[in-house]
Amino acid sequence: MSAQTKRPHLATIDVLRLVAALSVVLFHIFFRGAAGDAQLAQGYPEVAGIALYGYLGVNLFFLISGYVIAWSAEGRAWDSFAISRFVRLYPAFLFCMTLTFIVLFAVASPLFPVTLNQYLANIVLFAPAFGQPFLDGVYWSIVIELIFYGWLTLALLTGLFERRKLEIVAVWLAVCALNEFFIGSGAMRMLFITEFGPFFVAGILTHHLQTRGRSAEAIGLLVGAFALSCATLTVTQGWMQDHYGIAVPLPGLIIANVVMHVTLFAAIRFSHVLRASGWTLAIGGLTYPLYLLHQNIGYLVVDALAPSTGRWLAAGVTIAALIVVSWAIWRYVENPAQGLLRRAIMPVQARIHSAWAARPGRSPAPAATA
Repeated sequence: MSAQTKRPHLATIDVLRLVAALSVVLFHIFFRGAAGDAQLAQGYPEVAGIALYGYLGVNLFFLISGYVIAWSAEGRAWDSFAISRFVRLYPAFLFCMTLTFIVLFAVASPLFPVTLNQYLANIVLFAPAFGQPFLDGVYWSIVIELIFYGWLTLALLTGLFERRKLEIVAVWLAVCALNEFFIGSGAMRMLFITEFGPFFVAGILTHHLQTRGRSAEAIGLLVGAFALSCATLTVTQGWMQDHYGIAVPLPGLIIANVVMHVTLFAAIRFSHVLRASGWTLAIGGLTYPLYLLHQNIGYLVVDALAPSTGRWLAAGVTIAALIVVSWAIWRYVENPAQGLLRRAIMPVQARIHSAWAARPGRSPAPAATA
């Protein structure tokens, strides 16, 4: 597929993204808000045991990302891929991060202190590298995504993604297993995404099997990725047990992991049952702003409403309001900003593409749009 070929839109993936985002929202409001750090004045013990599973929505996001990003990268020039990821990721992040800073600064809650230096460090996404905390705890997963995009860009640049995809994911899985079972390096866990790599790999292999057909190698690697992902789920399980005194039991993690993988396969296999439309595009579009906005702002809104409305209505109104605001950001901020940024970057991209294509030993290639 050429980089200019229009890729069909899978509405079922949009719905799956919303499921993942809402799972994380429910985890934060109905479990984490009153657990450990007590960021909510009142908890929801009646549903906390179920909401506890919601953090696995992040793993589902990584699984979906592996599939969608492999799909996006297929047959694409490295510069086109890298720029398209930046255009897709950054405008909504910058707006939602700025909005979070404004709200937290205005409310001045002792639970969420913010500074201008913290805001400036978050602009470049890698705030901890500058000695500043994230403005919202969910940003750590955006960093993981960026690292994944970086490695895939390198694989496209070298041509290895097209020629040696299965070998790359096999080596990645081996590195993940080596670090998680034997080395235990935090630096390797971040640089090579060894805790979450099996989820990205499973998504990549799912796309490979869909587009290249079944092969023993790809199926074997997919089975290995799934088995390894079951094992790496115990990393967060251990952290939650230490931090909150409770965690999803291992059988529950394995069952949830099976459900996540099967759900992705089903969303792809039966994509024809749900046609893309305005509302499915909106569902998929609002999930990213919702994910970025919901945690700290959500805690503040629930606490502000609960004394007058009761904790359950406060939670319901807060979640509904966050969904509406997220839709508005996608519709009226993110989409126009992406268009402006794409048009601004196109001349730069054209020069990058021309310079790369003109390197000795390279045949000219058609320019690719972002």
